[in-house]
Amino acid sequence: MSAGPVVSVARVGVPTGDAESQEWLDALAGKGARYEEAVSRLHGLLLRAARFEVARRKRVMPHLRGEELDDIAVQSADDALVAVLARLSDFRGESRFTTWAYKFAILEAAVALRRRAWQGREIPIEPERWPLVPSGGLSPEADTEQRELLAAISDGVREALTPHQRRVLLAVVLEDVPIDVLAERLGTTRGALYKTLHDARVRLRADLEGRGLAPGNEGSNSHG
Repeated sequence: MSAGPVVSVARVGVPTGDAESQEWLDALAGKGARYEEAVSRLHGLLLRAARFEVARRKRVMPHLRGEELDDIAVQSADDALVAVLARLSDFRGESRFTTWAYKFAILEAAVALRRRAWQGREIPIEPERWPLVPSGGLSPEADTEQRELLAAISDGVREALTPHQRRVLLAVVLEDVPIDVLAERLGTTRGALYKTLHDARVRLRADLEGRGLAPGNEGSNSHG
């Protein structure tokens, strides 16, 4: 491993008596052989964490071979190392340093696997699929009411949302596309997509309220 940037880390925030965490911080804030050795040990810890997460999730990705899974683990550990070194000053000592760092590798591995699962797959834009949500064995009367609501939602998705809002909402809600995968495909950020989802839901609810069909107001038409 090549050495990353030297990061200056304040000693504040590490609980008294947590000598191991403080040793990690001091070594990673240092220079020379001590720093290089600490970075190497940290990468080994992150690689073990990434391999653990990859092994835990590989059951749902049987098409991936062992070498592909290990490549994902190694890349995840590399990315986690960069993230940990860049955020050392965020460590507040609420857990052991190794526990804190471990979570970066778990997250990177999970994200990488989600991206691989969607690699080459299309993200459809089909508002017509809203009415295809199963009724779940409701009574004929309730089933009719639900179909009316789904039809109104379908109309609202087509008419009240912008094309971008429609694409994001349908991808995340119906197709279960991971938010980080969608952000990568659309060249945007997770935060921007969460904002789009929020705005889309506000618009859709307002549209349903205009039709007297907003969730929670289902009984309003029968009394009006």
